[in-house]
Amino acid sequence: MAIIVHHLENSRSQRILWMLEELGLPYEVKRYARDKKTMLAPPELKAVHPLGKSPILEHDGRIIAETATILEYLVAVSHGRLGPPEDAAGALRWRYFLDYAEGSLMPPLLLSLVIGKMGPFGWPARGFVTRFAMTHVDYVESELSQRPWFAGAEFSAADIIMSFPLEAARQRLRLDGKRPTITDWLDRIHARPAYQAALEKGGPYAYA
Repeated sequence: MAIIVHHLENSRSQRILWMLEELGLPYEVKRYARDKKTMLAPPELKAVHPLGKSPILEHDGRIIAETATILEYLVAVSHGRLGPPEDAAGALRWRYFLDYAEGSLMPPLLLSLVIGKMGPFGWPARGFVTRFAMTHVDYVESELSQRPWFAGAEFSAADIIMSFPLEAARQRLRLDGKRPTITDWLDRIHARPAYQAALEKGGPYAYA
């Protein structure tokens, strides 16, 4: 059965399209538009998975949700490509960043987005949330200054999963010129042919 990606516009599922392009695996995209008033996913996604969230991968009768789980599934399908490095330290970093991207880095960026939409009501919390987010940004800047890619010397799925939170951080925290290592990494991933091909398949994407 062909791989189907249930893809929500301007969402984290863009990473799954990119992963598939890097691996050269054939796939079909089913696009979903956000509700123009709430900016939430449409109810049609709940017919695919009870949580109604994207990304969702459909393959061989399986419905697979959560970005890290999908990436690991695709690494297995492609016999280890873009998987962890062979050295123990690199393998641990690879596993760590797959969890860190959504578990630790994304929450303060989401808070930043919500507070930004609250207008004056969000001002009391804005400074705290920004400092909280920048602690993570500084940590990532330090990590990337030690190696060209997140897991080590080679590009991997760890870079793919880190893309969305750092793209969001670049926009929401106005990072350009302030964190040169992150900016350089973002510029390098955006220049990859597979990234560009994924943009064509996925449609408009606000963070590229």
